[in-house]
Amino acid sequence: MSEAEKTTQKQILAAAKAEFLTKGFRAASLRQIVKNAGVTTGAFYGYFSSKEAVYAALVEPHAAAVMGRFMQAQTEFAALPKAEQPRHMGQESAACIDWVIDYIYANYEEFKILICCSEGTPYEQFIHNMAEIEVEYTFRYMQVLRELGRPVQEPDKDLCHMIASGMFDGMFEIVRHDMPKERALLFVAQLRDFYMAGWQKIMG
Repeated sequence: MSEAEKTTQKQILAAAKAEFLTKGFRAASLRQIVKNAGVTTGAFYGYFSSKEAVYAALVEPHAAAVMGRFMQAQTEFAALPKAEQPRHMGQESAACIDWVIDYIYANYEEFKILICCSEGTPYEQFIHNMAEIEVEYTFRYMQVLRELGRPVQEPDKDLCHMIASGMFDGMFEIVRHDMPKERALLFVAQLRDFYMAGWQKIMG
């Protein structure tokens, strides 16, 4: 890609970002994106096949980065020797959440589009997908506790999904409400402590 082509692509992405931030994906106008980018519709299609494609170009690298770090935390904890897992409970997830918050604030507008402007795209399932993964690995951990001889009450999976969804949906309120990073770090740490205590109460 030539320098001129790179410049045009950046103009399209900047115009698309502004349009999605203002209107959300569903109401965003491809015609307005093209106009604000200062390119023709034909030129737009030389870079992106659709409004969906330019939206994905903006958010996919960041959605993938956060989901990848989240999965890393889950798999690294699950890979620990079973006898060590109770002692490490919460440590990996705390480090992961701190990383996620740092990443969000380093890429804030893209995350605003992902969390607040994704209706009508596959990315509106982003938080739901995180919750599903959390539930899966929570049940794996409960099985480990049983194998270690610890009595564990097994809650209903639907309840677990509700709890996990509440945690992640609450965490991303920092983006919906444009919280300063310092307050976000404090509140998310308190939210995590709240849910950890709740899990311990439910599991017995």
